[in-house]
Amino acid sequence: MSARPADVAGTLAEALRPVVGGDLPVRLTAWDGSTAGAADGPHVRLNSPDALRRLLWHPGELGAAQAYVAGDLEVDGNVADALRHAWGTVADRDLKDRGTLLARLPRALRAAFTTGAVGAPLTAPKTQIAVRGRLHSRTRDRDVIHHHYDVDSRFYEMILDQHMAYSCAYVTEGDIDGAETDAYPLEAAQADKLDLVCRKIGLDQRPGMTMLDVGCGWGSLSLHAAERYGAKVTGVTIAEEQKAFIDKRIHDRGLQDRVTIELRDYRDVQGRYDAVASLEMGEHAGDKGYPTYAKVLHDAAHDDARILVQQMSRRGRHPGGGPFIEAFIAPDMTMRPVGDTIELLEAAGLEVRDVHAMREHYAWTVRSWQRRFDQNRSQIEQLVDPEVIRVWELYLAGGLLAFEQGRMGVDQILAVRRRTGPSRLPAVRPASWSDPRA
Repeated sequence: MSARPADVAGTLAEALRPVVGGDLPVRLTAWDGSTAGAADGPHVRLNSPDALRRLLWHPGELGAAQAYVAGDLEVDGNVADALRHAWGTVADRDLKDRGTLLARLPRALRAAFTTGAVGAPLTAPKTQIAVRGRLHSRTRDRDVIHHHYDVDSRFYEMILDQHMAYSCAYVTEGDIDGAETDAYPLEAAQADKLDLVCRKIGLDQRPGMTMLDVGCGWGSLSLHAAERYGAKVTGVTIAEEQKAFIDKRIHDRGLQDRVTIELRDYRDVQGRYDAVASLEMGEHAGDKGYPTYAKVLHDAAHDDARILVQQMSRRGRHPGGGPFIEAFIAPDMTMRPVGDTIELLEAAGLEVRDVHAMREHYAWTVRSWQRRFDQNRSQIEQLVDPEVIRVWELYLAGGLLAFEQGRMGVDQILAVRRRTGPSRLPAVRPASWSDPRA
């Protein structure tokens, strides 16, 4: 058995030179107390040889995420700033061929086997989702949704706004490159988004319109449409915790005659409605399931109804969002370029009339979620396991950078059922579609 080196950090820094294109861009402290790397870079701590063992068996993003979630690896300070620094290093050193670089990683780490990292694969963190069954079967979809959404609602209440809107807000005031302020909080931006959706689908045209909310979450849109616009809303979800949460709000607000929430798979939607909306649910239908999802939206709409889909987009590798998202958050999520989604909607018999890009608004939204996460951290720590805390630190930081750097987008797509003759939408885009308070 080889002796372990007196300087683990220095050994690793030398082994990783071909991977990072030179000196370590971070300050690395290993479990033996040794340090190496850039004194002014983000401070990364390896608390155990297990951090390297995870990287040996899962090179790249997944191994690093497992190590962080398990507590084997720590980052001092803001995780998003550390990731931003890493992406900047990739650009500055022209490390574009990540596939080749990651292929070198196991060899580089094996060269440092004297650190004691070599061994059998470790058990995955308990927060990593173990999916079973046929892709997008009803049982598997329910299990995946249950993992992420069927947790104590108080956890989400400490991160989201009072509406409990778990989707991109619409920022009409302040600095779009910033986050919420006391003068313009997240609640206001989410209300502006909900108004924008309701007006785009025409709920302001007459009271009492029927509306279908596909993937209604914690009911932000369903309740807003009923309270503000007098709509009669049916929302569908497969998350029991979400339905219980909304049903209580319906009772507390006396909306039993205007809002009905069904614990129902979107594929079992029944009836036809004057308006249809689905906010950031289509990503979970997958590529094979999306034609069915689009047909459900089409078939649920009356001839004159408007259909609005708010959906994230992504180009290139990892349509599910990357190894971390696919392992810890949403294993079966699929994003695609917005043009491909439009083609799928049109193939289902819809005519797309408007596409509204909102990428910068999502970055603002995530910064606001991070702000609340940090403010309520002590309470969150009493409610959930430390692993969940670390999963969400990575989740929010990675999502923020993806939207900031243009690797992901989000769009509101407005459509109608295809017909001969006029679409019966306004010939000129109404001012309220730009300013929901107009």
